[in-house]
Amino acid sequence: MTSTEESAQARVLRRNEKVGQVVSTKMQKTIVVAVEMRKAHPKYKRIVRATKKFYAHDEQSSARLGDMVRIRETRPLSKLKRWNLEEIVRRSTLTQIEDTAHEPVS
Repeated sequence: MTSTEESAQARVLRRNEKVGQVVSTKMQKTIVVAVEMRKAHPKYKRIVRATKKFYAHDEQSSARLGDMVRIRETRPLSKLKRWNLEEIVRRSTLTQIEDTAHEPVS
């Protein structure tokens, strides 16, 4: 391998990853993931929760509302989409309840 191939491979391995909860699946092949960050306030030193939304590409539309997912940074895919769905960490129990609620009663 040449040095350019090695550096390109190293960049892919160092891409930023975040874990968050899916808050919207209303778009095609796109999910909105809310990532909660906890950090100390600069002046008061109290732990503050901040939530930020990220738009991620979901090729198979496999993620559902409420799932915990891991997303990885990628090249810009659209105006807002710069993340890719890496894996579904934990399925939501919400979707299982919704699936049973829509079944017809015999």
